[in-house]
Amino acid sequence: MTRYPNLFRPLDLGHVTLKNRVLMGSMHTGLEETRDWNRVAEFYAARARGGVALMVTGGMAPNREGGVFPGAAGLFSPEDIANHRVVTDRVHAAGGKIAMQILHAGRYAYGPDCVAPSAVKSPISPFPPKALDEAGIEKQIADIAEAARRAKEAGYDGVEVMGSEGYFINQFIVSHTNRRTDRWGGSYENRIRLPIEVVKRVRAAVGPEFIVIYRLSMIDLVPDGSTHEEVVQLAQEIEKAGASILNTGIGWHEARIPTIATSVPRAAFAWVTRKLMGQVGIPVITSNRINTPEVAENVLAEGCADMVSMARPFLADPAFVAKAEAGQADLIAPCIACNQACLDHTFGGKISSCLVNPRACHETELVIAPAGTKKRVAVVGAGPAGLSAAITAAERGHAVTLFDQAEEIGGQLNMAKRIPGKEEFVPFVAWFERMVEAAGVTVTLGRRVGAEDLQGFDEVIVATGVLPRDPGIEGQGRPNVLSYVEVLRGTAVPGRRVAVIGAGGIGFDVAEFLVEQGQSPTLDLPEWMRTWGVTDPETARGGLAPEGPRPEAPQREVILLQRKPERPGKRLGKTTGWIHRAALKMKSVEMRAGVNYERITDEGLWISKGEAREAPELLEVDTVVLCAGQLSERSLADALEARGVSVHVIGGADVAAELDAKRAIDQGTRLAAAL
Repeated sequence: MTRYPNLFRPLDLGHVTLKNRVLMGSMHTGLEETRDWNRVAEFYAARARGGVALMVTGGMAPNREGGVFPGAAGLFSPEDIANHRVVTDRVHAAGGKIAMQILHAGRYAYGPDCVAPSAVKSPISPFPPKALDEAGIEKQIADIAEAARRAKEAGYDGVEVMGSEGYFINQFIVSHTNRRTDRWGGSYENRIRLPIEVVKRVRAAVGPEFIVIYRLSMIDLVPDGSTHEEVVQLAQEIEKAGASILNTGIGWHEARIPTIATSVPRAAFAWVTRKLMGQVGIPVITSNRINTPEVAENVLAEGCADMVSMARPFLADPAFVAKAEAGQADLIAPCIACNQACLDHTFGGKISSCLVNPRACHETELVIAPAGTKKRVAVVGAGPAGLSAAITAAERGHAVTLFDQAEEIGGQLNMAKRIPGKEEFVPFVAWFERMVEAAGVTVTLGRRVGAEDLQGFDEVIVATGVLPRDPGIEGQGRPNVLSYVEVLRGTAVPGRRVAVIGAGGIGFDVAEFLVEQGQSPTLDLPEWMRTWGVTDPETARGGLAPEGPRPEAPQREVILLQRKPERPGKRLGKTTGWIHRAALKMKSVEMRAGVNYERITDEGLWISKGEAREAPELLEVDTVVLCAGQLSERSLADALEARGVSVHVIGGADVAAELDAKRAIDQGTRLAAAL
């Protein structure tokens, strides 16, 4: 008997039955743009073998002007159709079903040829769109319908029409972006004419026995967004137009509210989808921050949706569904919603992957195969680099012993998991513990290993991490000065007024740790909604609270400082940095750049400005916390090399540029795959 009866209940769509209630949501991986169709096919086939009922591809452009960026993939020629047939054939051979997302970016298209209902420039693109005339609108509708027909010809089981997240179709629906006065604008009935017509034409192009998903913006989170009543009206019209399923979109890309980052509570928007249940006769899918089978099961059991969409969890573990069905949920590699290797890569023009699973989107290149020669392998350091190396090597058949001087595995992940908004790191460390056990790694903790202890091993991997860098500030030995390690490990408690030296990732984490009052908003959905100004779209248009964000008062007064003259937080994650900056701003954290640290006294921290060290100033604080960077801890590696022992150095011990778990896990996995 499955622990997840609702999750594994088939879903009858009339002409086809889906084997469970799990959709792999659309992700822009960049794979289709590589034109390596074997690689694309293997990515999707791996997820089909993992048991997901239906997958949706990354967005395929219906025409050149609608592409997210110049050169974006689409079905523009017979050759494209043949190439996509490679993908669909592989998925079907693996027992899966796959739909192609048709995505017209509208004013979000990153190119000079972008088009929109009105010439209203997007705040996240430098290109003003051209307002479409009647013929131009007809062309866009016809091109979307033709893309659907070609998708069917390419062997897809369905299409998803992207009508949310502020893309082209969504831009027609909302008055903020639709200023038209003709039959495509003005009244709400006119503004929803385009999505209705698109779905009608798509259904006519593909016939009755083909899945048509419509991605509906359930809550826009932008000014002048749709009301709940309008969302219901559109949903009902889309059902009449011929959609098979309604999928959930949350927030426009330009919204200043996080919707999928790790600090967003799990299933944070399932309540929005629940409001639509019973209003339409076709299945409704809920989405966003559903990352475990337990969360998915609860969402379905509570009647929030007929089906759940999970996207990034299938980057973290393609076998998510199969493991859940087999009673092995504890072996599912967790999506921690960090965005570092998925969305940050996408918006940086790189192929997506996953911090937790470097094989994601690299299945044909990073192959984990049984070892030809079994070796005795020592791994020193049980942080993310060492853990990844140890687990991968053991899974390949090597005899692995993992050493760490700490009493627990996880390394600096054990500090990260204490940061408000990073609670996903708790199950991440727990998963590493389970995987070490499952792989048969011998673990020796609470012991500092020297070079002499590593004799007899065929391979030695040093993953000893980093040490805090000494900033060399006069007076830093005073009792009112703490390191970030002391603060995050809880061995020392800062005072009420704190200066944080260093505004990199750790500095921001420490600042968030210091200002948070009581329970983390990530673990309290109503509090999180108040903090960010989210409310019911039934009471406020677009779901934006009229009173705006209302965070709790900060626990401490914090000043965040850095030597670089650039904006603090500039080098944080491309898609999450703004969230950290906004969160600290809401907590009244003062941020200063271009400062020199002159000295620390009992009264606080003396600083000056710029290269000329001008305007000396005393910051009267109770505590100074040092987050001034890291240095590689290479002492063991150096000792081994001095003895002539060949050693592999990975993770922070190799490069100490911030704390980069993405690079560490990738490096550890790739090294172990090659041993």
